Amino acid sequence: MTAIRRVTEIPGPKGRAILERRANAVPRGLARSTDVVVESGDGALVHDVDGNTLIDLAGGIGMIATGHCPPAVVGAIEAQARRLLHTCALVATYEPYIALCELLNEVTPGDFSKKTLLANSGAEAVENAVKLARAYTKRAGILCFEGGYHGRTLLTLSLTSKYGLFKQGFGPFAPEIYRIPAPDVYRRPAAMAEDAYVEACVAQLERALVAQIDPAALAAIIIEPVQGEAGFIPVPHRFLRRIRELCTQHGIVMIADEVQTGFGRTGTLFAVEHSGVVPDLVTMAKALGAGLPISATTGRAEIMDAAHVGGVGGTYGGSPVACAAAIEAVQMIREPAFLAHARRIGDVMRDELERMQRSSSLIGDVRGLGPMLLIELVTDRETKAPAATHAIAVIKRSVANGVVLIRAGLYSNCVRFMPPLSITEDQVREGLAVVGEAIRHVEEHGP
Repeated sequence: MTAIRRVTEIPGPKGRAILERRANAVPRGLARSTDVVVESGDGALVHDVDGNTLIDLAGGIGMIATGHCPPAVVGAIEAQARRLLHTCALVATYEPYIALCELLNEVTPGDFSKKTLLANSGAEAVENAVKLARAYTKRAGILCFEGGYHGRTLLTLSLTSKYGLFKQGFGPFAPEIYRIPAPDVYRRPAAMAEDAYVEACVAQLERALVAQIDPAALAAIIIEPVQGEAGFIPVPHRFLRRIRELCTQHGIVMIADEVQTGFGRTGTLFAVEHSGVVPDLVTMAKALGAGLPISATTGRAEIMDAAHVGGVGGTYGGSPVACAAAIEAVQMIREPAFLAHARRIGDVMRDELERMQRSSSLIGDVRGLGPMLLIELVTDRETKAPAATHAIAVIKRSVANGVVLIRAGLYSNCVRFMPPLSITEDQVREGLAVVGEAIRHVEEHGP
């Protein structure tokens, strides 16, 4: 049986009416990747207001790792909502906040004493990590990387790359931010071997600590183990290890931004685990709350304790309802069987996408880790000229035929795949077959 069910075009009449209301009520700066108007969801499926059922290969940009409305999470939310909605952790203490912090202290990388601070969004988690790193080191400088995405608040937008889409018109930005290129193996110089390229990137990192900022003035280095918005670019293990060595040598705080990559998204609980590197602080959000707004900064206790009393916190951070959802989600994802299924889904996705690549010159690269995968579309495999309009056309046709997708990439020419990790193999294959047909159509007829 097929999972996709279309009874109208997408969007149908009810969907179009709601989209018109959105246009009249919501600022145009809040973009939308698709015209899907969702009424409900279960597992890896979403059902729109016109009665159509689509396979979700976007997963809320990785937020829906445990699937839409998993019963255990919904049950935890309902039970907690009957007891206490909120009281603010700055006012009184409630057990779910403590229990979630204990759980995150346990599951994050590193065999040392840890503490956790909860907030509402990934951007807040990153802001807290930067503030705590500065308080701990008594330094101001932050080193980040081209292609990195860390949020949309003033400080995190200052760290974020991809100027035109995220930053245009919003300056001036926060000071003491230093940015260097991150390794992008696919777009390395044509004559350069991969190992030599990575070593050159390491040398550039070392040079930055002479040419741009002295290590004694650097509070933190922040990096995504797999760059998300840049196009699912796994950071080479050698590069991550050198960051760790330099941070240890110079007393710099290493921050792993796992907001998009965390909680099973790459087949391990955290993406940094693939490299064996242990950061000082980890930022988390998205999949943590299974759809509810919650984020966390977890790390070495001495760093987490660096702020003065009253220096961190917020009204809604660590809502007991969101904490209850997060505890259930983390317990579900950390199960060996769940992670094994996620890795299997990743293998199926990679096999299907690489098969598409062999038959389509439009696909320049297939990359990512585990079930966090992406195809980069190019008009020429030799020059690697970005095919952004083709990516839009592929997504539009896929959505029209029942698959939810979104773009990514520094050049907006990539199609990313972040399905709920609970998705079945049959649903993956059905969804990717729709994408494959869309690619063939766009290749033959143009965007």
